[in-house]
Formats: sequence, structure tokens, C-alpha cells
Amino acid sequence: MILLAIVLRLFALGSLAIFAGAAWLLWRWYDAWHVAETLGLAEPSRAPLWWGAGLMAFSLLGRVPMLMLLGRSGKTAPAVRGDSVTIPGADGANLHVEMEGATTGPILVFTHGWALSARIWAEARADLGARFGLVFWDLPGLGRSGRPPAGYSIEGFAEDLHAVIDSLPNDRPVILVGHSIGGMTVQTFCARHPEQLNDRVVAIVLENTTHTNPLETMIFSRVLKPLQPVIELVLKLDTVLSPALWVMNWQAWLSGSTHLAARLVGFGTRPTREQLDRTSLLITRGSPAVQARGNLAMLHWSVTDRLARIDLPAMVFAGGRDLVTKDHAGVTISAALPQGRLIRVEDAGHMGPVEKAAFYNEQIGDFAEFFRLLHSRTPVSSRRSFLSPDADLAPPAPHGGERDHGDPSMVVHVRPAVRPL
Repeated sequence: MILLAIVLRLFALGSLAIFAGAAWLLWRWYDAWHVAETLGLAEPSRAPLWWGAGLMAFSLLGRVPMLMLLGRSGKTAPAVRGDSVTIPGADGANLHVEMEGATTGPILVFTHGWALSARIWAEARADLGARFGLVFWDLPGLGRSGRPPAGYSIEGFAEDLHAVIDSLPNDRPVILVGHSIGGMTVQTFCARHPEQLNDRVVAIVLENTTHTNPLETMIFSRVLKPLQPVIELVLKLDTVLSPALWVMNWQAWLSGSTHLAARLVGFGTRPTREQLDRTSLLITRGSPAVQARGNLAMLHWSVTDRLARIDLPAMVFAGGRDLVTKDHAGVTISAALPQGRLIRVEDAGHMGPVEKAAFYNEQIGDFAEFFRLLHSRTPVSSRRSFLSPDADLAPPAPHGGERDHGDPSMVVHVRPAVRPL
């Protein structure tokens, strides 16, 4: 989410400038009025008063018209929370974990993107909870999880994910779902713990994520990658200026500037107002210091050379309009994974799991259904048929390996996802 952090900072500074300009206009008018009142002069022009009042209203109340302009009406995701527990993370942080859904069959463990929290998975809760066990956890320093005393790293997040998995019933298969930095965490876990693959963990789902330094797989990467030393310096300053930035971020949220940045950078289509406001609120609630440290951790991470050793069924989503993680990152991941399967969603931005939740969750549900059938001791003959390369967890795809789902923005690029038994 480094690109979103950069754009959010620029928009927040612009919002603060408008607030300061409004305050100056109001003070200018008051000072002129006070002088005129004291000396008995004619009342000064009220233009600064009206301009200042209008700009101040935008600075403090702009969120509402911004949501009306940038979002669309739509079904509001239910605000549901499962049973929650706190478990110790591998790095010393207390991790907030929520468990819900079916009590039998596979457990889907969801790891959210950076600057967000488990609340971002509202649609997945509603769409998948009836068939599968669901586990949502907050990454260290975000949501309700504590901060790690040892600092932030993708490797540390992967060990925290290991701790979450260890806390689950060991008689049920686990499927890991990761979005953005969550996908980076899942890949790192798989690379560090091959003994867990095809045993405790039976499959992975990677959503709009990368395999290396995000500066290399985002839009304008040729410009931003050489600026990495400058970006790192700014992020380090954020950790020092965190209290001031926190206030600035909330002012940007009130003005709707955060919503505008999130819409332009995070979404490929027009999200519902609830989706846009939920995403913007989660970003605003997070500590700027925590977000900066996590972004710094991403700049020194790569799993590219280890992808070929992550040998288990994998579904990889790539958004055609994703600016934060360009779709070629998903192509690279799916091609390198021995059992990778690419699903390209043409209209999806980086927040594809939210804005295109129905499609993402349908695909995940179909993918996980196989493991539910397998866990229920399906006869061997049925398993062979279901696992055959021709089936690929879906009917054979016509026209050069692409399967149309009735929406031209949603195309599944099919390749064998799992091997025959």
C-alpha cells in the first residue's frame, strides 16, 4: 500500500492547506470587521467570510458529499464479528483473532492488507461463513492486535500467521487467503515452512499481491524505484511525526480527501459508499508510525526466487486496474508456482476483494469446496475425476483457455491447479 500512502499524504497536505486557508480568510474578515467596528468605519466586504466559511465547511464536513460523488448506493456489508481470542504472536505481539462459520470442513484463514484490519473482510464473512470455517486476524500494530516489541517485518508476520494456524483445530484442513501484504505474508510463510504444505495447509489464495519490493510492481515503478532512498527517509520521519500526522489524517478523512485518494488509487470501479468509507476509515484509524514501519519492511522483501518451491494448489487474483500492484506481479507469481492458477479480474483495482467481492468469494468458495469434499472422505474415484487436469476445479475453458463468466471484466485464465492423485 506504499503508493496509496504516498497519494494519501499529498491529499492530506492539500486538505490541511484548505483548512489553513479557510482559517486565514475567517481571521482576515474578523480582523477587518473588528477594526471597522472600533473606528466606526463601513462594514468590510463579506467575501472573505463566505469563502472562509465555505472552505471550512468542506474541511470538516466534505466527507458526506465526497461519498455521494465517489460511491454508489448498494447493500451495506453486515457489521458482524465472530468469537474473538487473543493469542501470543511469534514476535511478542498480542494478536486479535476472530473465528466463525461452519464447524466442519476447511478453515479459511484471512490475512488483510497493510493499513487495514480484519473488518475489511465483511463481504467474505457473509458469502463464505455458511460453508466453511472462517478465521480473521489483525496484523501486528493494526486493528486490535498489539505492536510487536521486536519491530516489523514480513518474516515476522509469517511467524505470527504460523501462530494463528497452530491455534486452530488440527483435524481440519487450512486454506490461507492473503490480500496485498497479506499475500506477501502467506508466500513467506509457505517458503519458510514447507513442512506445513499439503499437510496442515492444503491450499493458498493470493489476492492482488506481489512477490518482491512493491516499488517494482506498482504504477510509475521506473520513477519511484530510483527514489527509494527518499521514500525510506520520509517513512522514517513519519515514525517521529506520527502524532501530528495522525491529526492531519483525521482532518483529511473529515474533508473526504482520504476517500478521494482511496477511490483513485485503491478501486478500479465505483465502490459502494459503505465500502469506500470502510476502507478510508480503517486507513485513518491506523497509527502513522505503524504504517510507516510496515511500508519500510516491504521495501526490503522478496520471495521471487523461492516461489518454485511453494508446491501446493494456489489461486492467484490479479486486477486489471490495480495501480498498487500491477497485474504482471500476479502473472509472475502464478507462472512460478508449480500449481498456480491465475484469475485476472479486468475491472478490479487493488481493493478487488472488496469492490468485486461477489466474484472473488465465488471463486474462493468453488476452490475450497474441493477440499471440503476431500475432507469428507470422498471416494478415491471421485477425487481422481475432480483433480484431473481437464477439470481444473472448473469446466474446460473454451477459446484459448479463457472462461467467460457473463461479465467481460471477469476472466479466468485456466491452467492445471492441482495434480492427479
